[in-house]
Amino acid sequence: MVESYTQWIIRWRYLVVLATLVLTFAAASGGRFLGFSNDYRMFFGEDNPQLLAFEKMQATFNKNDNILFVVTPKSGKVFSRETLGVIKDLTHEAWQTPYSTRVDSITNHQHTTAVEDDLVVDDLVLDPDSLSGSDLLRIRSIAINEPMLVHRLVSPDSKFAGINVTVQLPGKALDEVPKTVAFARDLKQKMLEKYPDIEIRLVGMAVMNNAFPEASKDDVANLYPLALGFIILTLFILLRGLSGTVATLIMIIMSILTAMGLAGWSSVLLSPPVMSAPIMILTMAIADAVHLLVTMRHELAIGLDKNKAIIESMRINFRPIFVTTLTTMFGFLSLNFSDAPPFHDLGNVAAIGVAAAFIFSITFLPAIVSILPATGKKEVAGKQMMTKLGEFVIAKQKPLLIGNLVVITVLASFVPLNELNDQFVNYFDESIEFRRDSDYAAENLTGVYYIDYALATNQSGGISEPQYLADVSKFTQYLRSQQEVIHVQTITDTFKRLNKNMHGDDPAWHRLPEERNLAAQYLLLYEMSLPYGLDLNNQIDVDKSSTKIAVTIKTMTSNEVITFDDAAMAWIKENTPSIEPYSSSPTVMFAHLGKRNINSMLKGTTVALILISAVLIFFLGSLKYGFISLLPNLTPALAAFGIWGLTVGQVG
Repeated sequence: MVESYTQWIIRWRYLVVLATLVLTFAAASGGRFLGFSNDYRMFFGEDNPQLLAFEKMQATFNKNDNILFVVTPKSGKVFSRETLGVIKDLTHEAWQTPYSTRVDSITNHQHTTAVEDDLVVDDLVLDPDSLSGSDLLRIRSIAINEPMLVHRLVSPDSKFAGINVTVQLPGKALDEVPKTVAFARDLKQKMLEKYPDIEIRLVGMAVMNNAFPEASKDDVANLYPLALGFIILTLFILLRGLSGTVATLIMIIMSILTAMGLAGWSSVLLSPPVMSAPIMILTMAIADAVHLLVTMRHELAIGLDKNKAIIESMRINFRPIFVTTLTTMFGFLSLNFSDAPPFHDLGNVAAIGVAAAFIFSITFLPAIVSILPATGKKEVAGKQMMTKLGEFVIAKQKPLLIGNLVVITVLASFVPLNELNDQFVNYFDESIEFRRDSDYAAENLTGVYYIDYALATNQSGGISEPQYLADVSKFTQYLRSQQEVIHVQTITDTFKRLNKNMHGDDPAWHRLPEERNLAAQYLLLYEMSLPYGLDLNNQIDVDKSSTKIAVTIKTMTSNEVITFDDAAMAWIKENTPSIEPYSSSPTVMFAHLGKRNINSMLKGTTVALILISAVLIFFLGSLKYGFISLLPNLTPALAAFGIWGLTVGQVG
């Protein structure tokens, strides 16, 4: 049957080549619909509990995706007329950022003072050029002692400052994030040209969103050509001929174009996981082609003509290649059990590519090889060596079996040393600007990891209740006592400052109001004095029944983040039972992602193993050999994870 089929392929080889190329171009045309996802939420399924909590948080309070400009004056002094002028100028220009809803800095910080019976709310820095030496000292003292600013928008040593731009992306167009980050980069360059005595770095969630597709594009532009060049060279050396190398290369490209094009037709968005699919497809396409071409060259070497060699190669390899394709597809499709949707796309695209590689290997490849000249009749490189290796394995089968079992058992014993523990900022290599800038910000100004805690009262205006404020203040003190915490933004700091202001700025009154009505009046008076874009909607909800505490933490592993968050939630539930809390943030979401993925993928792997076992048992016609054939497929993974556990010990 295979022989007859191959004869038909060879007979109509020109038509087969043309038809497969046309089908490839038709599928590949879907590539125009491919676009890069710029949203970190892509990693979380619709029913992910951490995502649901995050969306609830953003629906209750303003969204807080951001771009943080980290400003470093070369003079080492933030509180100079020159540097404050830069910060004020940058703050003003940053309002033009697409989708921006808020800009915070030390210059536009809404400082409150009391003038007789009036509350005066104004920018901390109005006119930097007119500031005297004493004014600069006063502003510095206010800023580094203001909990809202220090470790967030200014460093305690006054050497670094930040301008935080909050953006609310509609999520309707793929160019929202690139357009926003491009504006920020242009603004950065404009400021650097205007003020050469400063350095500016960009961090924040919007910048991270943009870094994902940029990193993928860099990999495609820089690494893929190198990999392809190495593969071409290796194929040429192993196959000892240009015809086989060219045919294999064309087949690889056709398989990848088909898979990625069909992904475009299916409205798949490109993401870092999906961008690794071409490498996986390439690997399988090479395996299919090399199996057929190596056997064909062997048949040529023993005297068959080219067409008969092709037919014999197809007869020998058709079933093994089909079984390999089928089992590999099951493996990739098991990624649909993952909790992260991009891995669903990766599995599906890779499975399509593997199927395409098989189809082209039994249609296009024999057809094109029959057209191209068969260069050389020599045996493929390594034939004698492999023959000797086979003879050695047969002769020493028992010692080799025992030795391999011992090695595999020893290596497998190190697998439990692997700990599911990663850091989402470290998803990016240090060659990526976002990674370098994030590390710089964490070392000098503020952390890039944060957790938000929503504290609900379940009554309108309930945040003004003295007991509620006291509980929130206690929780704030607990958080600030933790060594992992860099900064805590809480409404109780504002209430304390307002209470002091309304008592003639007497430091003795820097405490929470003792009456609900008084607290509500202070809050109303303060809110009415705030300018557009600097309201309190990022800390309190519309009906003032809930507040949000934003906690900036040090760069931590996923396990450390989960431990910290669990401890904080346990503390507030135990010590403030009247408050209904929940926590969320991208930091928390990514911290839980690895563990949820492992749990879901265990199910997927189990299903894949069952299906693969069934396929092997069916085609081998033996239960024993079916299970034996699983061993060489499973043991490399065990050995690899064992070595990784011994040398690194962290997976994510």
